[in-house]
This record gives sequence, structure tokens and C-alpha cells, in this order.
Amino acid sequence: MQPTLSFKLIQPDESIKDFVYCFSSLQNFSGQQQAVIIPNGRIDLIFSKTKDRKIQVALLGLETQPQYPDQEFSDFCSVSFNPLAIEYIFGFPVADIINSGKLMPDDFWEVDADDLDHFEVFCDAMTEKINSLLPEEVDVRKRILFELIFASDGEISVSEISGKILWSQRQINRYFNQQFGLSLKAYCKILRFQASLSHIKEGNLYPQLNFTDQSHFIKEVKQLSGVSPKELHKNENDRFLQFLVYSQK
Repeated sequence: MQPTLSFKLIQPDESIKDFVYCFSSLQNFSGQQQAVIIPNGRIDLIFSKTKDRKIQVALLGLETQPQYPDQEFSDFCSVSFNPLAIEYIFGFPVADIINSGKLMPDDFWEVDADDLDHFEVFCDAMTEKINSLLPEEVDVRKRILFELIFASDGEISVSEISGKILWSQRQINRYFNQQFGLSLKAYCKILRFQASLSHIKEGNLYPQLNFTDQSHFIKEVKQLSGVSPKELHKNENDRFLQFLVYSQK
């Protein structure tokens, strides 16, 4: 009998919540068949452990399409970062790794195999490290920009954001394309899709958010998940890993 998939999620400390979306742990992942990761609008730093206790660290860029991860690693812990962290915590753009990722040094942020054995210890270590990297100041326009798009689940226009933060639409889109590899409109579409997942999980297969019509809703769900809302709701073999979040609520 294969070991049961174990998923844990911890919300970040108040001191880092502008930069960190959540911490998560997935164990016995290698037993999952045809696992799918769907876009969530966050940048993930993944600490994986092989059966011989070797560590591999990968930084994953934003996704605009479903990803089908390999299963070489049975366990991993991750930090899901809000986009604001890219400039202020990492200090380099991730536009070149959209829908992909890159390996970081194995000793990145000094995490070792023992840290991955205890998820709470991992979270505490990551919180301490991220706190040590926090900037003294953050561009207030960027902070408010992300507050607006998260609060609206992406259902806000670029022009409305531009008017509220006094930053031109051209400058906003240049910032998004240079830092993350996509436009603000494309990013907001991902957030709206994510906000739709809870409705789909509950069996509401018609748009609950501001989609033009049912056809538009189905098209976007297929683009971002690879399947129709009906198939996404079925989630056969628990293969859509994003739905694991709802088991924690």
C-alpha cells in the first residue's frame, strides 16, 4: 500500500504577510499519479528532499498554464511568495522563468534535510530569514497596487488601479513584464481563476465572478487548468494539488 499523501499549510506571521502568501508541506508526493499544479499567482521556493536525504532548492516563476511536476522527490516544503517579494526579498526579476523555474544553490538560505523533517521548524527558520531580508522601505504605489488586486480577486481594471495609485498604465505593465514576465491584465486573470476554484470545488460550474458568459468562463478555466470546470470539480485521483488547500479550512 502506498503511503497517504500528507499536506500541511501554515499562514505567515504578520511581520512578513505582505511578502509571503503561505508555507506548505507535501509528503509522500511520489505516490501521486498525474499530479497537476495550476496557476495561483505566487512564486514558490521549493525545498525538496530525496530518499537519500539530499536537498534540492528550486525557485518557480509565475505560471500561466498547468504544470505537470516530476515525482523524483517524495517530500518537500515550500514558501509561496507574493509578487512584491521578488524585488524586495530576492532582488532579481523572475520574468525569464515564467512557466518554469531555476535551481538555487543546495545550501540556499542554509536549510538542511533535518529542517524538512519538522514543518514548524522549517516555517520558523524561513520566517526568521525573511525578516532579516525585509527592506527598510517599499514603494507605496506597489504595495497599494497588490492590495487592490488581491482584495478584488483580480476584478479591477488597469485604468482604475492607475488612477488610484497615480502610476501610468504603461509604467504598471512595464513593471509587471520586466519583473514577472506577463502583463497586469494577465496576472489579474490568474487571480480571478483562483477565486473561482472554491466555487468549482463546491460544484458551482457557472461563473460566480465577472466573466463575460459561460463560454468565456469555460475557456479561461481550460486555459489555466487544462480541463473543463466539470472535470476540475471531479478532481479524479486528487490530482489537482491546488485543491489540497481547501482541506485545511
